[in-house]
Amino acid sequence: MNREDRRNRVLVKEIGEFGLIDRIAAMLSHHCPGVIKGIGDDVAVLDTSGPEYLLATCDSQVEGVHFMRDAITPYQLGRRVAAINVSDIAASGGDPRWALVSLAIPGEMEVGYIEELYRGLGDEMALAGASIAGGNLSRMKSVIVLDCTLLGVVAPERLVLRSTARVGDAVVLTGSPGESRAGLELIRRPDLALSASTRQRLIESHLCPRPRLAEGRLLARSGLVTAMIDVSDGVIGDLLHICKASGTGADVDSGGVSISRELGEAALAAGADCLEWALSGGEDYELIFTAPPEAVASLKQMLLDQTGTTCSQIGTITAGTGVDIRFAEGTRKVSAVKGFDHFGESKG
Repeated sequence: MNREDRRNRVLVKEIGEFGLIDRIAAMLSHHCPGVIKGIGDDVAVLDTSGPEYLLATCDSQVEGVHFMRDAITPYQLGRRVAAINVSDIAASGGDPRWALVSLAIPGEMEVGYIEELYRGLGDEMALAGASIAGGNLSRMKSVIVLDCTLLGVVAPERLVLRSTARVGDAVVLTGSPGESRAGLELIRRPDLALSASTRQRLIESHLCPRPRLAEGRLLARSGLVTAMIDVSDGVIGDLLHICKASGTGADVDSGGVSISRELGEAALAAGADCLEWALSGGEDYELIFTAPPEAVASLKQMLLDQTGTTCSQIGTITAGTGVDIRFAEGTRKVSAVKGFDHFGESKG
């Protein structure tokens, strides 16, 4: 077997989601007119010769992979898939506008379920200033597959990508990550002893994430942010995406990561490490952004004053590779994404 044959016979699960993306990107690396940014960011940035760039992103929710039907209401599912797409637009500094929704379902489903799902989609899109403009319906044998493409706009001078972090920049994180991971644990282990308020908050964080749209707009309009990404693969995983795209490394102080009381309570009940959940849990849809160190204080105050959102500096962009995480007991280097991989064996 020659080298090309061996390459073609590699299994998807052997290279994982991000290895597969890299191979697809290499095949499609030729220049496309009008494409400002293609594969390699969460949004495609397109120049349509107007005053604003067109943004395009898509995401899907597959039953048995992303959700269990008996653990989420159809209304929550609709809101969830809308929020995930809005979060990608938020991380670019843009404004969501139009959505196309494709839904594949078993024919035996009740119409009321579908109506509730679209009510959730519509409500979440409306909160973001967007609307559903069309889509497609198809039949599946047994599972639900919900796919959403969201289009938005951004002024060229306000566009923020993941590929433009600079050595010496501060790494800043909004909110308190890890709550979605805790919510997933509570769905899996409903017997865990927790207060009702903590249980409700964490499960809602997982089922109905809140995209940081207002925060993304403010950060982009400040002109002080050099790179930005939303947290879907975990704080360290998504910081690695910034580093890889920007050709940099990063140094992270784990003590700078905000841990909420609810996350701490859930991790204690589960016998888990709350810091590990916060760093690698994923699906929080907080924002990680980079900025000159001297701009961090003003950005923190701006977010707090105008959105009520807190943020904390967790590290610095370096000239190395990978992410060095400092813990009380020592430093750990991470060079590959440890969060969810669609073709891997498990969640990290």
